[in-house]
Amino acid sequence: MAAAGRRVLIGRIVGLYGVQGWLKIESFAEPRMRIFDYQPWLLGAAPGTETQVSGVKGRAQGKGMVAHLPGVDDREQAAALVGADIHVAREQLPPPAQGEYYWVDLEGLEVVTTEGVKLGRVSHLFATGANDVVVVRDGERERERERERLVPFVQGSYVRSVDLSAGRMVVDWDPEF
Repeated sequence: MAAAGRRVLIGRIVGLYGVQGWLKIESFAEPRMRIFDYQPWLLGAAPGTETQVSGVKGRAQGKGMVAHLPGVDDREQAAALVGADIHVAREQLPPPAQGEYYWVDLEGLEVVTTEGVKLGRVSHLFATGANDVVVVRDGERERERERERLVPFVQGSYVRSVDLSAGRMVVDWDPEF
């Protein structure tokens, strides 16, 4: 699957800081200050409706982070941005290491068992304390609901292979579970 055109959620504007338009942000980047390396930011929820912002400056502030966006110079302007998601284009991120994947690259992959049984497609992933989990939806309606499977993203045990170019993930998983 091509990553071109995909957006990655990298943070969120969570509050106001001071009276000169500074904003408190939450960063999902590792390390968290790296969020300022990935610009322009795309602020908003839906592709095509977001605002593109370049030249964002920021710093650590206490236990959190604050940012200043060009053209946002007072508290009232900043207040309108609170709650906005911060996305970047997938192409801005460095290539992952061998055997590592950005979640956005896994979304949409066809998921099949080691026996070739189609389970559906990767809807999304989420983190748990132990490991990440792949949410696989089959797209078929059963009593008005899609079947959803939660497969631990543990490479070698449950996830046997990921082939991004073929758009496929092979898992060792019981199709009845």
